[in-house]
Formats: sequence, C-alpha cells, structure tokens
Amino acid sequence: MVTAHAPVSRPGEPTELTDAQIDQLLQGEHPIVLVDGVCHFCQGATKFIIKRDPQGIFHFASLQSEVGQKLLQKGGLSTTSMDTFVLVEQGKFYTRSTAALRIAKRLKLAWKLLYAFIIVPKVLRDGVYKYVARNRYRWFGKSDQCMLPTPDIRARFVE
Repeated sequence: MVTAHAPVSRPGEPTELTDAQIDQLLQGEHPIVLVDGVCHFCQGATKFIIKRDPQGIFHFASLQSEVGQKLLQKGGLSTTSMDTFVLVEQGKFYTRSTAALRIAKRLKLAWKLLYAFIIVPKVLRDGVYKYVARNRYRWFGKSDQCMLPTPDIRARFVE
C-alpha cells in the first residue's frame, strides 16, 4: 500500500514507485494536489490549503518528485512544464483554475463560495491563471529545493 510516507529501502538504494502503487494513489480516498515544489507562491498555496482543510482531505506532492512525475505521466500531462497546478481526484486530473476551484469547494468556511467562479468560461479563468503562473517566480521568488513539511503535516505529503 502506498502511503504518504517514503517507501522503505536500504540506505543508498534508490526507491521506485510501481505502476500498481501509482494506480492505488489515483483511486485513493485523498485527492492529491501537485504543485511546483520550488515556487514560494505554490508553497504558500499548499500551506493555505492545509490550514483550511483540518480534516486532512487533501494530500500533496511536488511536480518535480518521482510520484508527481509518474502521476503527470498517467494523466497525459507534461512532465517538464512546472507552471500548472494539478488536482488528482478519483482518477481524474484537473489543472489550473479548475483545480483551484475544485479545491476551494472542499475547504472550510466561505472559501467554498469561490466555486461559483466555475461558471466563468475556462478560457478567461485560465488566462488569469497563466498570467500569475508566468510571473510567480518574479513576484514571489523560488527556492533551490522543495519545502520540507513540518512533522505535524508530514503524513499529508506523498512520496
């Protein structure tokens, strides 16, 4: 069973997720949010979701990670472009503004109301999304490595 913890291996041995493990993640009870792991804006979005998801519905992985890359491949999405936000929910892949709105719909309090923007044509929603995505490093910066989760939220990160 694939969990949010790293696969067991001996020191120095590479670990590799099997297709069966990836398929299990795709059909799992927790939707997986894939984000650019080095983007400060994306790291902030991850923290934002975690804070407003006290039941721990959403789990996370970076687009750059092994699991992120394999999920992108399974979904027929680019494994080289890190400018999209992906939600994997019950085997379906949602990107950009649709992913963000589907996440908002499941957050606590008034954030659910943002889902009403789903009626805005996707081309307009994604136009705004792409503008922010193109400028996110300039506006918010980036790290040399992915965010390290704190022990209290570690179980929500898929490796």
